[in-house]
Amino acid sequence: MENQGGFLENTFHLRENKTNVKTECVAGVTTFMTMAYILAVNPSILSVSGMDKGAVLTATALASALGTILMAVLANYPFALAPGMGLNAYFAFTVVKQMGYTWEMALAAVFVEGIIFIVLSLTNVREAIFNAIPLNLKRAVSVGIGLFIAFIGLQNAHIVIANPATKVSLFSFSQSLAKGTFASEGITVVLALLGVLITAYLMVKNVRGNILWGIVITWILGIICELSGLYIPNPAKGAFSVLPNLSAGIAAFTPASLSPILFKFDFSKFFSLDFLVVMFSFLFVDMFDTLGTLIGVASKADMLDENGRLPHIKGALLADAVATCAGAALGTSTTTTFVESAAGVTEGGRTGLTATVVAILFLLSLFLSPFFMAIPAFATAPALIIVGFLMFTAVAKIDVNDLSEAIPAYIAIIAMPFCYSISEGICFGIISYVIVNVLAGQSSKASLLMKALAVIFILKYILL
Repeated sequence: MENQGGFLENTFHLRENKTNVKTECVAGVTTFMTMAYILAVNPSILSVSGMDKGAVLTATALASALGTILMAVLANYPFALAPGMGLNAYFAFTVVKQMGYTWEMALAAVFVEGIIFIVLSLTNVREAIFNAIPLNLKRAVSVGIGLFIAFIGLQNAHIVIANPATKVSLFSFSQSLAKGTFASEGITVVLALLGVLITAYLMVKNVRGNILWGIVITWILGIICELSGLYIPNPAKGAFSVLPNLSAGIAAFTPASLSPILFKFDFSKFFSLDFLVVMFSFLFVDMFDTLGTLIGVASKADMLDENGRLPHIKGALLADAVATCAGAALGTSTTTTFVESAAGVTEGGRTGLTATVVAILFLLSLFLSPFFMAIPAFATAPALIIVGFLMFTAVAKIDVNDLSEAIPAYIAIIAMPFCYSISEGICFGIISYVIVNVLAGQSSKASLLMKALAVIFILKYILL
């Protein structure tokens, strides 16, 4: 045990970082609990694009474990990685469902942006790009993605449904009762609404792992409803059994094969303008989400130096970038640093040992796939809605007093849910920022890079 303690001390410099093995292990478990919902949510979202749900679950666990281990090795930070929320929604709902590209092409775009991110992480170009994008616009992207994710959650739960007359409307319980479909449709809406309230209550009470517990409790309520006959599965209506399928015995706990999605890249659209826009959107959101998360969580842990810089940020960015490439190869959307890492930091996690514990737990989760596969959309939808709220809170940091900053930020925010596209929100935000400031005689506020991007996006709308 002493040798183990010595090994861990020498590897992670625990004393230097004023921590110990017990504290780091508790922090690792706490971080995993707060972000384990991704194991249920990511396969649910990406399966919409036609990807095999079981294979995506395996890829999610492996990409998360690999990325988090890289963070421990390359930076010795207590930050965990997993396929990012928002980016997975953009992947499935915008690139595949709306733009009409295959998920193989989307994986290729993620892989390419990962390679570019690796290059940027090894040079000082990243700082130049980061400084070129106005802070208010960066915050607006987070807010817009939050609204987009929340809208998807409302749709997945059927709280909001399509309506030919008004485009969208609330689910009608009276119509469901009249049609006799309440037991397979209406009850799931009720359970999803309860899930939102339960998760909100757990968050208000500062219960660790509140989002995960919200999913689990809502799922358990669904199981009770199915066993009691209140919920009747109807696959034709998208209402599946919520009971884990253990009929295969021990084999049921064998991780699903990656073969349906492993290395399934489609580079046939590589030289198209659309591919460039998709790839840049992945790169843009990944880059600024990562930087924002690293700096935000590091601030909470007092890891920033006197100049407000993160000492080993290059290693952390490199870990994130490599994880993105590896995740795409495995078959999942962009793997990025999770803001939920703040939960572990709050528990005292300060080194890569915390991240290592998280990685080990992700690997162990591979052998519990029957349970994750049984979690229904009405149980994961509350997580999407609540995560949307967490991202939306960045709106409080947008400077609304400077209208040349606030209006483009507002345009970026509303474009994402209303155009049902994160990409369009980013494009509208950049274009409006440049045009508004140039017309206002404040051309110098928009950097040369911002102006170049605005021109590219305007040409996209003219030519496509």
